[in-house]
Amino acid sequence: MHNSVAHEASVIFDLDPTWVAVSILLVVYGVIMAEKFNRAVLSLMGAGLMILCGVITQQQAVAGIDFNTIGLLTGMMVIVTISQKTGMFQYVAIKAAKFVKGNPWGILVMLSLVTAVFSAFLDNVTTVLLIAPVTLLITDALGVRPYPYLFAQIFASNIGGASTLIGDPPNIMIGSAANLSFTDFLFNLAPITPIIFLLTLGFIWLMFGRDLTATDEKKALIMQFNENEALKDIPLLKKSLFVLFAVIGGFSVAHTFHLEPATIAMFGAAFLLLLQTFGQSVHDKDHAYEGVMAEVEWTTIFFFVGLFIIVTGVEHTGVIAMLGQKTIELTNGDFNATVGAILWVSAIASALIDNIPFVATMIPLVHSMADTFGGAEAIVPIWWALALGACLGGNGSLIGASANLIVAGFAQRAGHPIYFLQFMKHAFLLMIMSIGISHAYLYLRYLS
Repeated sequence: MHNSVAHEASVIFDLDPTWVAVSILLVVYGVIMAEKFNRAVLSLMGAGLMILCGVITQQQAVAGIDFNTIGLLTGMMVIVTISQKTGMFQYVAIKAAKFVKGNPWGILVMLSLVTAVFSAFLDNVTTVLLIAPVTLLITDALGVRPYPYLFAQIFASNIGGASTLIGDPPNIMIGSAANLSFTDFLFNLAPITPIIFLLTLGFIWLMFGRDLTATDEKKALIMQFNENEALKDIPLLKKSLFVLFAVIGGFSVAHTFHLEPATIAMFGAAFLLLLQTFGQSVHDKDHAYEGVMAEVEWTTIFFFVGLFIIVTGVEHTGVIAMLGQKTIELTNGDFNATVGAILWVSAIASALIDNIPFVATMIPLVHSMADTFGGAEAIVPIWWALALGACLGGNGSLIGASANLIVAGFAQRAGHPIYFLQFMKHAFLLMIMSIGISHAYLYLRYLS
């Protein structure tokens, strides 16, 4: 994202560019929240209107797209798409359930732990896509309600995703915009997420744990699951694990070699595609490539493209810089108060709207605060506040994060719908607790 600049383009019908840009933004966000239309289509239409109405030019729109975010997302999607064909994720989930001898509460803890770890090092949306179906299979065999398990996995996915650069799309956007590395996220955010995870599990036990029981016969059914049957392609599994570990290792040293995460992810994706099809005929290779590309979440990619352009249009009118200044004025220029305000506003807002468009709007606002507080280095704690607020705030409602909606979709198709108010009744206070812990962490580590 660029810093706000004065608007010079000719706007349609000589309308005020600020009102045109803000109206497009609000309408797109409002219709996205209504969930009546595909959000990629909405964001691309909004992006097109920004250009057609004269708020920005096509050149400015293209310049506003963060290709580091797009490249990182696309590369990781390709790697995970190939890796999931091996059955490794289902293998781990079944192994975890058998590790606790089919105990219902133990299975909830283990599946939540698996979800949190995979969400940190892959991404939380992909993780729940792979773990939720296995969870429904296991809970059905146990004869227990799947809701507590899916509820815990939603929280685990967003908590785990908050701890690394690649775990949650808001972190990818923040890392790219603020030039923060994979190790920056690990060093600054990963220490607090296990504490939040364990406390969240404690509260989930108080809410659901004592009701999770199963007969010995049902537990025996779980022990009869054969995790080895989940593994479908051992040679591809070895190649996928090699590339996954190499890419994660590459992320940790990328800044040392002045490389962006997108470069690492895209190279890893291309290399795994090469390894997957090595020795095949040209026809088979093309067929395999097309199959992988068909499974990449292009809806998400184009949603980001449109979103970046919409926010660039609003940014070019100067309204975001103005909001940044107003925020500083409301906190009387107090840095600690500003960090706290960004954390709590991000959390509440991310519970009410999808955290991805919210973060896209907040990034240039945070950039605009740099001069007031002493430059880019000085405002790094504000970036951590935004990341924690957006990722953890996404737990506050079903529409707060993409992973939540995916889990709800699986539950609906399985005949166990998760209702909006039911989820929010349990989730919102848990989310507030996690933000309170985050506030204490930010204060003790950066502000005291």
